[in-house]
Amino acid sequence: MRVLKRFPVRLSDRPDHELVGVIRMPELTVSPLRSILKRIIGAMLALLATVLIVYFDRDGYRDANGDGLSLLDSLYYATVSLSTTGYGDIAPATSSARLVNVLVITPLRVLFLIVLVGTTLEVLTERSRQAFKIQKWRTKVRDHTVVVGFGTKGRSAVNALLGDESVEPDHIVVVDTDQQALEAATSLGLVTVHGSATRADVLRVAGVQRAKAVVVAPNRDDTAVLVTLTARELAPKSHIVASVREAENVHLLKQSGANQVVVSSETAGRLLGMATSTPLVVDMVEDLLTPESGLAIAERPVEPSEEGGSPRHLPDIVLGVVRDGVLYRVDAPQADAIEPGDKLLYIRKVTAAETIER
Repeated sequence: MRVLKRFPVRLSDRPDHELVGVIRMPELTVSPLRSILKRIIGAMLALLATVLIVYFDRDGYRDANGDGLSLLDSLYYATVSLSTTGYGDIAPATSSARLVNVLVITPLRVLFLIVLVGTTLEVLTERSRQAFKIQKWRTKVRDHTVVVGFGTKGRSAVNALLGDESVEPDHIVVVDTDQQALEAATSLGLVTVHGSATRADVLRVAGVQRAKAVVVAPNRDDTAVLVTLTARELAPKSHIVASVREAENVHLLKQSGANQVVVSSETAGRLLGMATSTPLVVDMVEDLLTPESGLAIAERPVEPSEEGGSPRHLPDIVLGVVRDGVLYRVDAPQADAIEPGDKLLYIRKVTAAETIER
């Protein structure tokens, strides 16, 4: 008899509960004291509800002393019942009281135990909560940004994205194989996917086919080429920005489908060379590249009152004009007059002007 081999199900085809550990949704951090207080309050509420139920139905209970149930007796019964001690000196005698015990007090007993012994069940509840959040996120995520690699370049890219007030942390998905890097990304409120971005399955789980932009920032140029090829095949309309260490690999990235390629080694080398002769220029460039303070390079649509005029005469310091997806420097002939639908690259003041110290 011939035995057929069973191939593993693709990652993107697995149910959401099996992706817990692969996808990690950001969690709100709660202090241990606050968590304990919430559990104690929940236990006290369950105990109070049981006391009231028993007291209002006290005629249906039999006390070993035969003198009926007082409020203290109801509290005593609720305590020993919820803690599953059950001495038997107070017991439901009528059918209605026993029915209430089965339908109401027993679920309260379970709730009471879950609240007090919640640490032993926290793993199960956490997985269920993560599975629900993953399911909700996968059905709704659209126009997000996928960042491949959360090293120095990836973290800087994320910081720049978060500097834009219109980008929410849960709209950034980080893909990496380093667990420590993913922990750091989760602490920022980002969604993380554990796996190699060279696999199409992993990128599908990150929702790259519905992403607005993909940032490719691995540590190796050959990995960047393979990730860009895979991402472009899955997301033909996404804007892909890739980083490489060597300039000779730029054409490979562009042929693979990258819209823009940044050469990290050459950019850093230029800044190092400039710093030897004009260090303050480097400080100004760093200030322009830091979106959360000082000055920043930004893009905005033109206003109707600006159409037909020259970008050099605007109050803003305009660096270039974007027309039909093409950037023209402010000194280019095409940028002499602003046309409807143009966008302006300009220097935006983020905070009050400060002196840049060496």
